[in-house]
Order: sequence, then C-alpha cells, then structure tokens
Amino acid sequence: MKAEKAIEKEAADRSLLDAVDGRTKLAGSNRMEILLFSLGTQETFGINVFKVREVSKTPFITKAPNMPNGVEGLISLRGNVIPVLALANVLGLSEPGDPLGSSMMVTEYSKRTLGFLVHEVDRIIRVDWDKVRTPENVSSSVHNFITAIIELPDGKLVSILDVETILSNTFGEALVGNIQPLGAPHEVSVFFVDDSSVARKKIAEVLDKLGVRHKHAMNGLEAWTRLEGMAKHAQATGQPLTDELDLILVDAEMPEMDGYVLTRNIKNDSRFAGIPVVMHSSLSSEANRAMGKRVGVDSYVAKFDADVLADTLRPLLLKGARG
Repeated sequence: MKAEKAIEKEAADRSLLDAVDGRTKLAGSNRMEILLFSLGTQETFGINVFKVREVSKTPFITKAPNMPNGVEGLISLRGNVIPVLALANVLGLSEPGDPLGSSMMVTEYSKRTLGFLVHEVDRIIRVDWDKVRTPENVSSSVHNFITAIIELPDGKLVSILDVETILSNTFGEALVGNIQPLGAPHEVSVFFVDDSSVARKKIAEVLDKLGVRHKHAMNGLEAWTRLEGMAKHAQATGQPLTDELDLILVDAEMPEMDGYVLTRNIKNDSRFAGIPVVMHSSLSSEANRAMGKRVGVDSYVAKFDADVLADTLRPLLLKGARG
C-alpha cells in the first residue's frame, strides 16, 4: 500500500511538473497562471508559473557557512549550484529548525535561479487579470511580501508573492552605481509602472541619476487610467503629448491589467504615437521577450541591472529629446 501511494505521489508530481513546463511556454495571455502552494499555515500562496522551471521533492541540501537568513544551503542542479530558500523562514512564518517542507520549486527570475522550499504544492489555476487586485487593506503577517491578492470561487484568498522583495530582503538590494546624467537639451519625462515597491524604488533611483522627471503607477489599470488622462489633457490644451511624456516603462506581470495588455492599448492609440514603450520585467525568458515584441514594445530589459536599464533608456530618451 505504501509503495502504491509513493508511486501515485510520484506520478502526481510528474504531472504537475509537466503542467508547469507546458504553461511556462505560454506568454502574454490575458489570464494569469499561478502555482498554488502552502507554507504550513492556513494561508494559500501563489507564484506566477512563468517564474517556475520545475517542481520536485526536497533534495539533499548542502549546508554552507555565512548564508543569509532563510537560505538553507546549496544544491547542484544539472551542473549548476543554486541557493535554496525556506520560504516559511524568509516570510517569518516559522523558526530555524522547523520542518523545511516536502517540495521544492525551482524558480528563475531577474536572471537568477533559486530553489524555494514549500510545505506542499497544490495545483495550477488560471484567473483573469482583472480579478487580480492590489493587497490594499489586507491584514496579513506577510503583507510586505505580497504583490497581489486573488479571490478563488470558493471565497479563499490567495496571496501572490513579491519575488523582487524576497530577493532583495534575502540577498540585499541591487546597487545603483554611478550613472551619468542624460544630458538632454531639454527636460525629459518618464512614466513607469510596477507593482513591486522594491522595483519602483530602484527604477526611481536610476531615473533620478539620469536627471529625468518621472511619475509612476502601481498596476496596469491605474497606469492606463493615468495615461489616458494625460492624453486627454494634451488634446484639450492643443499640445502634443510628446511635450509632456518621452517614454513609458512597463512591468510585465501586474494586478488588474498586465504589461502586455497595457502596451497593446498604448500602441493601438494614435495619441501615443512616437512615445517608446520599454518592458522591464523579471520574466526574462525568450518567450516573454517574443510576446513583448508581438505587442509592440520598443525594447525589453530584464530586472534588475541599473546600468543595463540606464543604457537601454538613454538612446530612446535622447532620440526623443532631440527629435
């Protein structure tokens, strides 16, 4: 009986793994696909399937000295050594020495590969982006690590993790070094949108060092509402929108409206003609880049390298400023 259950469990894990592999090849649909999991509490958590490379049982983990809090050690995965984080510890839901969890999700985002230990992996669900909302007024001990909330048909809430914040809190924030000012002949303005507070802070630092004015939004729908307002104001005053806005920087995955839909809206609206759109995302796979191109982004840059972001924005901003 135990052997049969073990075989069934292995088959279920393989089925889930195949589902993850298949769905990560889908990019830019109008629906969000998330992998549900638990961390030993009553809360249900989720992560975008596009960030998950595979799911397996918890492997043997080699302990290493001087690891950051929550990092249990290292594993060798197909020739690559990657750190493994116990998510419950990182989020403050357990103490060092508590059970680590029976499953590991191998994630890839922001050009880093990490193992996340979780109590149990549940299933993959699809939800409409407009059903994904920002976590305002949500009471939770892990509120700072949540980037969105989804309510399932049965009323259960799913907390979508802010992986940028987890990465920053564990390994430290990415440094913004010496970035030369843009040196444009007149004032330049950028509008950016990102649902991660850590990402917004870092983007603002880069733009400040470039000497660029900037405004921001925290999700795709808010961004589109504000951009439409700017376009209407330009029409009412008889001024071209390019006098007020030089570039739009968008995240890919966001509550209420994703970056692909937002970009498509912008590119299909003649009022934004001549204003480049750059997609800045932790989803750095070729599939996501290809989807960005299909909806019309002018450039795609992976999070988060301040120099690369600055180097991507600079020629587009200077072209607009001098054009």
